[in-house]
Amino acid sequence: MAHLLIVEARFYAHLNDMLLAGARRAIEAAGHSHETITVPGALELPGAIALAADSGRFEAFVALGVVIRGETWHFEIVAGESARGLMALTLDGIPVGNGILTVQNEAQAIVRADPAQNDKGGGAAEAALALLALKSTFS
Repeated sequence: MAHLLIVEARFYAHLNDMLLAGARRAIEAAGHSHETITVPGALELPGAIALAADSGRFEAFVALGVVIRGETWHFEIVAGESARGLMALTLDGIPVGNGILTVQNEAQAIVRADPAQNDKGGGAAEAALALLALKSTFS
């Protein structure tokens, strides 16, 4: 049994509740345990995962958050840099499932976050578990 850390950027609480429900369901259905921590925004997700990875307490990680396009370039910076940071962690051998939604509006986020629709939280947890399984084949 693996122990995972879900790290959520809880900027949009109602959307994150759906992402969390999907991630938790997927992890528990696979027979694993988890903890959850919260960071202020999507840019803090990679840093928090890096700190937690150094602790040795977790085998894999799930990053959850929602970035909705606004009127400024901030969307591109947050979406791109948070994804880049998570990819860097993955390339360093840390199993991370990326569940950061980058959408145009709240309606798109709801469809993607809702466990009864696209279940991107569950998908991110499944991706983290798949990477963990792959990592164990090479260890």
